[in-house]
Amino acid sequence: MGWPCLVPGALSKTPITVTLYDEGITEDGAPVVALTVETTCNWQDSAKVVRTDETHMVQLSGVALFPGDLCPTLAAISSGKVEVFGGTRDIFRGSKARNPDGTVNYTRLELM
Repeated sequence: MGWPCLVPGALSKTPITVTLYDEGITEDGAPVVALTVETTCNWQDSAKVVRTDETHMVQLSGVALFPGDLCPTLAAISSGKVEVFGGTRDIFRGSKARNPDGTVNYTRLELM
């Protein structure tokens, strides 16, 4: 029995470039790149205002949803960067939503 895709490719219209980092660092101290891909995603924007004693700033964040497993070689996505709408954002959290049989239904990247 096949499982329905909860993030269909037909709804993934936003162009995005994703760079995922593996655990560890290179000899130069840079992160180890596990994957760099230009693809499309289902993009959801959000923003919040952070207030301090002296000032306030707007912290942008968003969620990128991809059908299937974005990077099968990584068991868990912990860090990386994305380029979307002309800006670069850091990956705050990555998750792979799994079907009951263990296959990945969709990949979710939370950004800031």
